[in-house]
Amino acid sequence: MLTAAVATAAALCLTLSACGGSEDSAAGDGKPVTLTFWGWAKGTKEVVDAFNASHKDIKVDYKEIPSGNAGGYAKLSNAVKAGNAPDVFNVEYPQLPDFVSQGAVRDISEYVTPDVEGQYLPQAVELTTLGDKKWALPLDVAPQTFYYRADVFEKAKITSPPKTWEEFRADAEKIKKADPEARIATFFPDDASAFEAMAWQAGARWFETGKDSWKVDFQQSATRRTADFWQRLISDDLIRVTPSFSQQWTASLQKGQTVGYLGASWGAGVLGETVPDQSGKWRAAPLPSWDGKPASGMVGGTTFAVAKDSEHAEAAVEFARWATTTAAGFKARIATGTSSAYPAAPALVPVAQKAFKTGFLGGQDVYALHRKGAVSINERWTWGPVMGVTNNSLKDSFAELKSGGDLFASVRRAQRDTERELRNRGIEVSR
Repeated sequence: MLTAAVATAAALCLTLSACGGSEDSAAGDGKPVTLTFWGWAKGTKEVVDAFNASHKDIKVDYKEIPSGNAGGYAKLSNAVKAGNAPDVFNVEYPQLPDFVSQGAVRDISEYVTPDVEGQYLPQAVELTTLGDKKWALPLDVAPQTFYYRADVFEKAKITSPPKTWEEFRADAEKIKKADPEARIATFFPDDASAFEAMAWQAGARWFETGKDSWKVDFQQSATRRTADFWQRLISDDLIRVTPSFSQQWTASLQKGQTVGYLGASWGAGVLGETVPDQSGKWRAAPLPSWDGKPASGMVGGTTFAVAKDSEHAEAAVEFARWATTTAAGFKARIATGTSSAYPAAPALVPVAQKAFKTGFLGGQDVYALHRKGAVSINERWTWGPVMGVTNNSLKDSFAELKSGGDLFASVRRAQRDTERELRNRGIEVSR
């Protein structure tokens, strides 16, 4: 869990004023304040439409950009540097410290009153708190989830989803034996967050904060165990190695050649939109763990951050608060059928539960599953302040997995690259 003491203020921002932006200035001519908002999460357009229909004083101008890993973060960073960033934008938990360290995000502590903060899960609040300051409002938490084709599992004589990773491997062998073209799941070489979540679930802790430094250690036993396990699955051709949400991945799902998806709470919406003709054939289960007991990391999870130069910070926070804590806001997102986000505000779980269309998962109450998954999230994980560099290093190395690359060697390289970047930014590193 991300601690409030994040090295020093200097390690995250060159100065607090550099992160603060200018004062909020509402329109004084009777016209509504117009906010610019960039994001990509499923159902966002419908949320914005619902907000605009219910608010007279604030209007939101929404622009959909590629997801973060697909270029959205680069677009946001460039906009910040050019001085034309949107007032508010979506950023996932892993990347938030990086945006803060670059001075791209405004401290919104003055608007996050105790009654606002109290509406969110404490874990989500911690992930948006750096140096005792609030830098974003959380939209969702994303406990890991295993989605699988129930019909294919039945044909392979698998009577229940795997509870342990050993059972997962055994089931992978059964799937391949029943159909040599089929695989139980996919390793995404372009998305480091999926592997990081596996290490997180196993008990690894890559980053820790000290009084004046960051402790960095990617090579703990939990990470090695995770890397070795997935390396064997790859070497034995028991899983696919395919870019996330790519045409190849989609085609393999459509053809029944990929019959499982190691994702997160939001993955049900993704699958429903990707293979709608397979409605009723899929189910969701807790992620397998090493000992069979509930345990989870998070894959993604989204926040609303305010740009440092926004002149409408108060209005931006009001929009973010509405989108993340009101029944109308979350219902608009889930009712699209494209989102299965699990709200960071516990009071909204029944709202999402009622709005989510359960047909794709055969009527399964997936929100009851995610409720248990959310409380099993390992709280010891901390995201570092240069995750862009960390993830790019892993991504570059993972690209070599099909041609003999080594997962744990990739992890070692990522640690070296991360430590180098921290020092380049004037942040002290310890081990």
